[in-house]
Amino acid sequence: MTDASPPDRRPTGTPIPRVLTGLAVLGAAFLLVPLVGLLVRVPWSTLLDTLSSPAAREALGLSLLCATTAAALCVALGVPLAAVLVRARPRTARVLRALVTVPLVLPPVVGGVALLATFGRRGLLGQYLDAWFGLSLPFTTAGVVVAEAFVAMPFLVLAAEGALRAVDPRLDEAAATLGASRWYRFRRVTLPVALPGLAAGAVLAWARALGEFGATVTFAGSFPGTTRTLPLAVYVALESDPAEALALAVLLMVLSVVVLVALRGRWLGVAR
Repeated sequence: MTDASPPDRRPTGTPIPRVLTGLAVLGAAFLLVPLVGLLVRVPWSTLLDTLSSPAAREALGLSLLCATTAAALCVALGVPLAAVLVRARPRTARVLRALVTVPLVLPPVVGGVALLATFGRRGLLGQYLDAWFGLSLPFTTAGVVVAEAFVAMPFLVLAAEGALRAVDPRLDEAAATLGASRWYRFRRVTLPVALPGLAAGAVLAWARALGEFGATVTFAGSFPGTTRTLPLAVYVALESDPAEALALAVLLMVLSVVVLVALRGRWLGVAR
């Protein structure tokens, strides 16, 4: 019996042209050498003292709180949006996906200005939030969460869409033949199967929210204990204490590496 499986056409073991190898080395160096430079310049002897200072601990705690809340908001709103993208007509899905991914290419400071125009006290929606409920989002901790969720949600939506599309539709059909409702099928069949991809998207959204700067400083400002997250603390420290800025930057880099280790390559599956 002959094997009918198609031949593996991947270029594994194929010699790589020297030009491509050289450019690849330059590309890797371009990405890695600045990180090495950061590690070399960090004052390791005073690193722990710097990171244990009240200002650093305050910025770290605020960053973790806001990033986690923003990621939860992205999950709560992004997973339903991804489900709509999966089930919508192709033309509708293309238009909606294009709108959802706008924050990915939008300069963060422009996103912050857009949030101010929408949720500011005289903004499109902010004027009613202020008049009816006395709510004001700009320059508050809640404003930080909104800014971070705005820039991070596209990562969650795209990852969730890929994970939901990968679910075998026959599972849903089998549950439907047994009389399960649409909501029950989505909650008890689709979501559990897609959970690894959804978790990867949530982690990516959390990491993006943690590192957000432009939209946050524009929409929420930089007030210690209220809106000054780690990226903003790094920027402020650069003007007065470069050693502190280097220490906080290393902390952010370590958190990013932890995210990469937690994903364990799942971002490649998300990209597909």
